[in-house]
Amino acid sequence: ESDAMPMEISYPLIDPVLFEAGFVVVRWYALAYVAGLVLGWRHMLNLAKQPPQLVGVRDVDDFLLWATLGVVVGGRLGYVLLYKPGFYLENPSEILMVMHGGMSFHGGILGVTVAGVVFCGRRGIQTLAFADLLSCAAPIGLFFGRVANFVNAELYGRATDVPWAMRFPLRRGGEVLGWTDPRHPSQFYEAGLEGALLFLVALWLWRKESIRRAPGTIAGVFIAGYGASRFLVEFFREPDAHLGAVVGFATMGQLLSIPMIPLGVGIAFYAVKRRENAAP
Repeated sequence: ESDAMPMEISYPLIDPVLFEAGFVVVRWYALAYVAGLVLGWRHMLNLAKQPPQLVGVRDVDDFLLWATLGVVVGGRLGYVLLYKPGFYLENPSEILMVMHGGMSFHGGILGVTVAGVVFCGRRGIQTLAFADLLSCAAPIGLFFGRVANFVNAELYGRATDVPWAMRFPLRRGGEVLGWTDPRHPSQFYEAGLEGALLFLVALWLWRKESIRRAPGTIAGVFIAGYGASRFLVEFFREPDAHLGAVVGFATMGQLLSIPMIPLGVGIAFYAVKRRENAAP
């Protein structure tokens, strides 16, 4: 039997704080949110100019603030209510302390969805058409968010001996107290599936005018694709220490993702059938 140590890739120790000047602290995590929102907004602007132009460019411009509020409020409340309700019930002042970490991607998606439905209702915009545009942009934010998780050395994977395993730093404040055993760099798995792959799939679908004229198709594919991607990656990601497996082998992330798969398939199927029935 070989006593050789398993191969590992060195973790590039990165300070989560980009720069600090007095009371102004800029973190890579915050920069990831800004990049996701701004690049997603610009991507939506470019797509909205293509026929059949069911959503106006000005509407996309005006939605940026709504999207920001939806992501931040939804992401934070999702984490508070789904992952640590007991802690925040005892420490309600911590709910507003977003800089201490704790955002839920499922909550962020739900927050943007609620903001989008209200916005479309006020503007008289086709909700499913707007959802398609959002679904083309959302993977950009997901990609940068997962890269930021890697920079923060958080939400890493389960112990493994694969050649690309990494040891992640255990931090308290800015000090490194130790290192984990070799782990899956699952943040990159999520960035690749939820971010890069879903972005390419959505863009490929958007380039087909027949799909653009069936509002809801891309949104359905995105919802189902995110649910499937997150469900799969959770097998490689370390469960939250205070939760572990919630039901049987399933983590909280998997339980929240399972309903997204049939929901997304149903929305896409409805969109395609509606387009077929409307065709002359």
